[in-house]
Amino acid sequence: MELTEIYQSVIDGDAVRVQAGVQAVLSQGIQADVILQQGLIAAMEEVGKRFEEGEFFVPEMLIAARAMQGGLALLKPHLIESGVKAAGKVAIGTIKGDLHDIGKNLVAMMLEGAGFEVRDLGVDVDPQAFVKAVQEGAQVIGMSALLTTTMSNMQNTVKALQAAGVRDQVKVLIGGAPVTDAYARQIGADAYASDASSAVRMVRQLMD
Repeated sequence: MELTEIYQSVIDGDAVRVQAGVQAVLSQGIQADVILQQGLIAAMEEVGKRFEEGEFFVPEMLIAARAMQGGLALLKPHLIESGVKAAGKVAIGTIKGDLHDIGKNLVAMMLEGAGFEVRDLGVDVDPQAFVKAVQEGAQVIGMSALLTTTMSNMQNTVKALQAAGVRDQVKVLIGGAPVTDAYARQIGADAYASDASSAVRMVRQLMD
């Protein structure tokens, strides 16, 4: 089994082959971080590219991300053991009052596939939970909303970060169907992402 086969299996969304491939190359003595970079991360970058070019759609992205996660689960103990650091810490959640999670889950999976340590706070997340995540080390928080009626809680969260004195320690990314770049600027967020692929790109930029 080669790294190129793992790469292709992630793109194909073949979870069984991804896991078998990861096991095989680990037993050949290939370093976990090499498998992560060349097998999983590279494949998810290609998936994101195909999505942006209109070749892939949300279902293909989800299937590829799930396949990638299966491989990542096998690599994690080895990555921790060898002291490989994550690209950064991101806390993500659907805003208070909103229970939609498909978009949020996809963003979380894509970020994991890009090498970030992701803390998924779930849905209906209170502003204080985002504050706590920052106090516990999150460098970026991602907020999602699907309802116009819950969008105001994004602003409430930014205000809560300011009130807690941690706003300057974190970058704030927002997204979701009714959300716009103009709204992000209006509420004092750092960035807006229209989909999971651009969310990964924005988080990378924010971390730089």
